Amino acid sequence: MEIDEKLKKQILIHQRDEITEHLIYKKLAQKQRDEHNRNVLDRIAVDEYRHYRIWQNISRVNIKPNRWKVFLYCMLNRIFGFTFTVKLMESGEADAQESYRLLIDQFPDAERIMLEENEHEKQLIDLLDEERLRYAGSMVLGLNDALVELTGALAGLTLALQNTRLIALSGLITGFAAALSMAASEYLSTKSENDSRNPQRAAFYTGVTYVLTVMLLIAPYLLLENYFICLSVTLVVAIAIIAVFNYFIAVARGESFRERFWEMAILSFSVATLSFLVGYGFRMLLGVEL
Repeated sequence: MEIDEKLKKQILIHQRDEITEHLIYKKLAQKQRDEHNRNVLDRIAVDEYRHYRIWQNISRVNIKPNRWKVFLYCMLNRIFGFTFTVKLMESGEADAQESYRLLIDQFPDAERIMLEENEHEKQLIDLLDEERLRYAGSMVLGLNDALVELTGALAGLTLALQNTRLIALSGLITGFAAALSMAASEYLSTKSENDSRNPQRAAFYTGVTYVLTVMLLIAPYLLLENYFICLSVTLVVAIAIIAVFNYFIAVARGESFRERFWEMAILSFSVATLSFLVGYGFRMLLGVEL
């Protein structure tokens, strides 16, 4: 069967995507300790290779996988976990749907591949379970509280103290004390609710998320001299943290990124602005000069 160049180009793109995703899922499966999750990923890998063979039989061409993409997704798996990585991969399948529809008239197998991509693999991915997602609520608690409290505290301290070292010291003391307090509160809250989460792990995720956020927000005050520049960089870092974390949650849970991002960003910056003004007001009221 003769294939025109435009169709052949689309087929080769799909063929390369399938063999690339086959390798990614295979590598992700090898990293899994949980037998259930490993089996899910192995089954998806088998599907992807079968899709590759279908396209290969049509194109009569051998295609090498995209090694850079394989490396990238393996790194994302290490950083964000396999559920995020797999769902991010599957979210890209939507871009291929229109192309599949154009191929269906000439290649009936394209419809079967499209249906499997839309339904079968999605059902498998929905079965994936991961500890860090079960404790996402604890992570949100630690992150949100740290962002709101510490951006506000640093904004107020910047105007009140006007000394980067003093601001960093005060922020570290405030941040670590608050992290311990939040972890303890999360432990007691989880224990009293009697849900499926482990209280110690819930406290751990809350505390660690809080401490990491504190360190990132205070870093500019330890590295730079001008306190106004430090505050500006801290606010940029806060926006970056909010964006990355909410993107992780949005992809992993299938939720709206924009709504979550703006809600947390507006809340954090509103508190920071109010604290900045309060710090300036107290400084003028008490006549403190450093």
